[in-house]
Amino acid sequence: MKGAEARKETRRKVEQSLGRRRRKELSFRILGVGATALGVTFLLVFFASLIAQGASAFMQTYVSLDVEFSREHLVPDGEPDLQFGDFDALVRGALRAQFPDVTGRSERRELARLVSVGAAYQLRDALADKPELLGTRLAVFLPASSEVDMLFKGKIDRSLPEEQRRISDLQLEWTDRLVAEGRLERRFNRALFTNGDSREPELAGIRGALMGSFYMLLATILISFPIGTAAAVYLEEFAPRNRWSDLVEVNINNLAAVPSIVFGLLGLAVFINWAAIPRSSPLVGGLVLSLLTLPVIIIASRAAIKAVPPSIREAALGLGASKMQVVSHHVLPLALPGMLTGAIIGMSRALGESAPLLMIGMVAFIVDIPAGFTDPATALPVQIYLWADSPERAFAERTSAAIIVLLGFLLAMNLAAVIMRKRVERQW
Repeated sequence: MKGAEARKETRRKVEQSLGRRRRKELSFRILGVGATALGVTFLLVFFASLIAQGASAFMQTYVSLDVEFSREHLVPDGEPDLQFGDFDALVRGALRAQFPDVTGRSERRELARLVSVGAAYQLRDALADKPELLGTRLAVFLPASSEVDMLFKGKIDRSLPEEQRRISDLQLEWTDRLVAEGRLERRFNRALFTNGDSREPELAGIRGALMGSFYMLLATILISFPIGTAAAVYLEEFAPRNRWSDLVEVNINNLAAVPSIVFGLLGLAVFINWAAIPRSSPLVGGLVLSLLTLPVIIIASRAAIKAVPPSIREAALGLGASKMQVVSHHVLPLALPGMLTGAIIGMSRALGESAPLLMIGMVAFIVDIPAGFTDPATALPVQIYLWADSPERAFAERTSAAIIVLLGFLLAMNLAAVIMRKRVERQW
C-alpha cells in the first residue's frame, strides 16, 4: 500500500510539473506571437503612412494654356534664338490672354506664380524639337506651381485665413476658374525621375541622386567584393594560426561595429585631403562605402567557407589536387552563394548610408546629372535628408516618394543578387 501511495504522489507531482511547463510554454508562445504581431503592425503602419504621403508625388498638376510662339520675343535678330529668347514672356502672355481682366502689376505677378518657373524651359525644349512651331498658337500643358499643385491635390486648407496660406485669395479664385474650364489636369510626374534637384518643388527630381547612388554602388562592389573575398579565402585557407592572424580577425570584427561616420572622417582625410580625389564624386563615395562594407563581406565570406564540408577538401586532396586547386575548384564554387549573401548585406547597408557621405561633401546642392565616377553627385539617402529639411510642404511628399523609390531600388538590387546566387548555387 505504501508503494502504491508513493507512486500516486510521484505521479501527482509530475503532472503538476508538466502543467507548469505547459503553461510557461504557452505564455512564451503568446509573447512571441504578440511581439511578432506588434512588429508587423508597426511595419504596416509605417508603409501605409509612407504611401499615403508619398503616392501623390508621383502625379503633378499641369495647366493648359494657349501659347503663342511669337516671333517678337523669339526672333530678336532675325533668327530664332533658343538661348536668349524671352520664353517667360510667352507664358505671361498666355496667362494674360486667359485672364484678360487682370491688369494691375501686383496682380499680374501673382498670376504669373500660378505656373512653374520651369514652364519657360519646357517651351524652349518644345521649340527646339519642332522649329515649325515658331509663329503658331498652340494649347500646351505647362507645370503648375507647387502651391497650385498642393491646392489641387487637396493639401492646402482653403478655410484658413489668407495670411496663413501660401496661396492668396486671388490665386484661389483663378485656380477655381481654371478647374471650372477644365484647364487643370493631373498627370504622371515624369520630372521626378528625369530631373535633378531644384529649389522649386515641382521641378525637383531624383535622377541625379539615383545616378549618383548607382555609380557609388558600382564602385563599391567592384572594390569591396574582390578584396573581401580574397581576404576571407586567405584568412580561412592559407593564413597560419598565430597571434597575428588572431589580431587581424579581432580587428575585422571590431571594424564591422565601428560607426559609419568614422569611415567618412577617414575618407575625408585620406581620399580627399591626401589623395586629392574630387570631393562629392561617386568615386570617393564608393571608396568610403567600400571601407564600410569590407568587414561585413569578409565575415560572411569566412562563414561561407567554413560551411563547406571538410570531406570535399579531403576528397580533392586525396585525388592529387593542390591546395590552390582545392580552393579554386571546390571550396569557392560551393561557398560563393554565402559570399554573395554577405555582399547583399554589405551593399544594402551601403545603399542606405548617409553619414559618411555628408563628411565627404555629397550634401552639396547639385542640379546636373552625373555622367561618370568623378562628376559631382549626391546620393539618394542624402537627397532624402535635404528634402526632409526643407520647409516647403511640397518637398514633404517628395521626401516620402524618394523613400519609396529607395526601398524599391533596394528590393530590386536584393532580388537581382538572390537570382544570381541561385544560379551559382550547388548542392553537395
